[in-house]
Amino acid sequence: MTTRTMTPATLNPQRVDPSTVVARTTPRSSLQETWVQILAMAWRALKKMRRKPEQFFDVLIQPLLFTAMFAFIFGGAISGSVSNYLPVLIPGILAQTALTVCMATGVQLREDMEKGVFDRFKSLPIARIAPLAGPMIADLIRYGIASVLTLVTGLFIGYRPGGGVLGCVGGVALTVIAGWSLAWIFTWLGTMARSAQSVQGISMMIMFPLTFLSNAFVPAETLPGWLEAFVKVNPVSHVVSAVRDLLNEGAVTLEVGWAVIGCVIVVLIFAPLAVRSYSRKM
Repeated sequence: MTTRTMTPATLNPQRVDPSTVVARTTPRSSLQETWVQILAMAWRALKKMRRKPEQFFDVLIQPLLFTAMFAFIFGGAISGSVSNYLPVLIPGILAQTALTVCMATGVQLREDMEKGVFDRFKSLPIARIAPLAGPMIADLIRYGIASVLTLVTGLFIGYRPGGGVLGCVGGVALTVIAGWSLAWIFTWLGTMARSAQSVQGISMMIMFPLTFLSNAFVPAETLPGWLEAFVKVNPVSHVVSAVRDLLNEGAVTLEVGWAVIGCVIVVLIFAPLAVRSYSRKM
């Protein structure tokens, strides 16, 4: 007759978390490996966009719709004609488009977290930051496409930027930088909110005041005094003014410097907040 020896392990069985085992047995990724993993996640995000064309609505359709609609509806009332309004409008639409496109970053992040995609990433021997940084890099392409389409639409309806090719390149580049920096705000919201719908609702409440309470569509001097004071400190107003200087004059003015400084400040504040909140859930 055999006797069974009871060991502490059999007396107190414990479930083993696979992600914990992987974390303890897998060495930390080197800097080169982390960069390769980030690019792999960026490629995944691009393939996801290609397989879901509806995600490109704000990139492909919105710039065309908003540029034509605002130009022909408000051009005569504000500037006397559409052609006179376009130098004011196009930089404003660029800022609005970048803000709208980067808003989707937090919504899509929250959707992935709800579907359990990030739970799968926990069990993979990859750097924890890769699933967050990869989509942020892929979104640079979305910002660039939206900005170029907005500018092309303006050229099609009669806009002629005085800054030439270099001014247009600088304006588009600044728009992409501004969109990427503001995306960290919505990324942080995506890691904090409970659902994708709540992220979208909160983002809309942020986007509309920042966009319409700025100098994007009307000169700040035409607004009431209290509203003009807010418009002048609105970071979107600085981005719009900087893009106007680049597109219309081809000049790197003080507004361009303030816009870049504002983008850096936003990244320094919200990128650590987003990474910290994301790390807690990973």
